[in-house]
Amino acid sequence: MSEPERPSGLASGNVDMTHGGGGRAMADLIEDLFHRHLKNPVLDQGHDAAVLEIPSGRLVVSTDAHVVSPLFFPGGDIGSLSVHGTLNDVAMAGARPISLTASFILEEGFPLADLELIVISMANAARAAGVPVVSGDTKVVEKGKGDGVFISTTGIGVLAEGVSISPMRARPGQAVLISGSIGDHGVAILSKRENLEFETEICSDSAALHGLVGDMIEAVPGISVLRDPTRGGLATALNEIAHASGVGVVLNEEAIPVRADVAAACELLGLDPLYVANEGKLVCICDVGDASMLLEIMRAHPLGLQAAQIGQVVEDNDHMVVMQTGFGGARVVDWLSGEQLPRIC
Repeated sequence: MSEPERPSGLASGNVDMTHGGGGRAMADLIEDLFHRHLKNPVLDQGHDAAVLEIPSGRLVVSTDAHVVSPLFFPGGDIGSLSVHGTLNDVAMAGARPISLTASFILEEGFPLADLELIVISMANAARAAGVPVVSGDTKVVEKGKGDGVFISTTGIGVLAEGVSISPMRARPGQAVLISGSIGDHGVAILSKRENLEFETEICSDSAALHGLVGDMIEAVPGISVLRDPTRGGLATALNEIAHASGVGVVLNEEAIPVRADVAAACELLGLDPLYVANEGKLVCICDVGDASMLLEIMRAHPLGLQAAQIGQVVEDNDHMVVMQTGFGGARVVDWLSGEQLPRIC
């Protein structure tokens, strides 16, 4: 698809302090770049606050900040990531996202051409997800006091009556499912950041999961827990759930899907895929009797083709996550100590 024609002045030049000063330059930036690409009827109202029609149900709100480095990476960029990450946080509560807001903090000197590419990517991701950006804000900081672009997004969703999904609802005897292979996003970021080359390009799995979640809830409204294993990866997500619910989790190492190239990259770099970030995967905890149906639903969706049952919830007063290894032993999968990959989302 060809790149949209740029308005005069955006193909070259950099962000300067006048773009955040509230005058003509700021108005032109907002109109010629942000409104041009993010255009929708609610945003076009021109208010500082969006006026929304709210469907019946309970409101779900989530906010997120995005500081990824580098800003552009295989499979995405900070623009699409900011949409996907916030939509997924809303979806993990079982809600249907209906709108987004976005706030940009721009560093003086950042190329306007790169900013436009980020906004185009954000607009494309929002349209593909069917969730408009309805309000926003832009600030500019002096050169050296930012890092190009930071984006903060807030998502609003509607939760249907009868759906109650929470990290506190895992119970002993339930099944642990995952929607696909782990570690793709973190390795994609690291490969770009460190200029690493592998035999095949590893791309981020960044994607909006609310469509998949909607299919799952329609089939099994009684799902107990959904969680997207982003920073800290699968291991951290499961430790959070175990502590919130007061249970333990036992994993089957051989059942956890990891792409061969991601596994090889992690081995080379001394990383454990369990702790590497994902941006397009979800963990689901459900009753054992519902596991087969949910796996069938997940595998029928493009974002769940490699869905697998990877473990079970058990009674454990110490709230441990334990891995049954392929060698017949066991190891504790503890909280991440430190940060394997900072600035990942």
